Amino acid sequence: MLSIVVVFIICYLIGSIPSSLWMGKIFFAVDIREHGSGNAGATNTFRILGWKAGTIVLLFDFGKGLLCTTVISGLAYSIGSGPVSFYANWDVDAMLLILSGMGAVAGHMFPIYARFSGGKGAATACGMLYGIEPVSISISLALFLIVMFTTRYVSLGSILAAFIYPFSQLVLRYVYGWEIDGSIIIFSSVIALGIIIKHKGNIHRLLKGTENRVKSFKPSKGRLKEQESAE
Repeated sequence: MLSIVVVFIICYLIGSIPSSLWMGKIFFAVDIREHGSGNAGATNTFRILGWKAGTIVLLFDFGKGLLCTTVISGLAYSIGSGPVSFYANWDVDAMLLILSGMGAVAGHMFPIYARFSGGKGAATACGMLYGIEPVSISISLALFLIVMFTTRYVSLGSILAAFIYPFSQLVLRYVYGWEIDGSIIIFSSVIALGIIIKHKGNIHRLLKGTENRVKSFKPSKGRLKEQESAE
């Protein structure tokens, strides 16, 4: 049990690295939380600092979740007497992947290095999910991109991608015989439901036909550079 707690704490500390905040302060002398949406995440970084800074932050945040589920989770076996499951029917490896990933996401959302004011955790969660089961999340990502580029609705792409995510795992397990632990499917279903509920306002606007569309897919220069150009 101690090994699980130690690994969770390590993953939390890794997830706490505030890439967008440090990017803004070190290279642009601004606090990203004081601009745009006020969110310390990749999306707001793209919006305020431009596509180059946003891409670096996105990859870094994605990497935090991926690192924790693919590398750090394995440390539990070398600490103390090794990991134990909370109950007999829960696969230990699946449990470690989930808890390690959740530690990284929790750290990103509530970073100890930035007074617990972080981002929404989307990029880190995506990296976590790739580390847990890459095929199903790749299917969701492909669907998201197709819907976003064809309809220009980011929210619709996110909702449909979340909806299809646990179903793709069910198909992989029961149709193609993949060994996907049931706890991972349950975990995926909870995440998908949470994302859909989070978009309830977007769903309402989509039904009314008032949801905002992406105006342009051209790389953003960032509002700070646009302001400098205007001056």
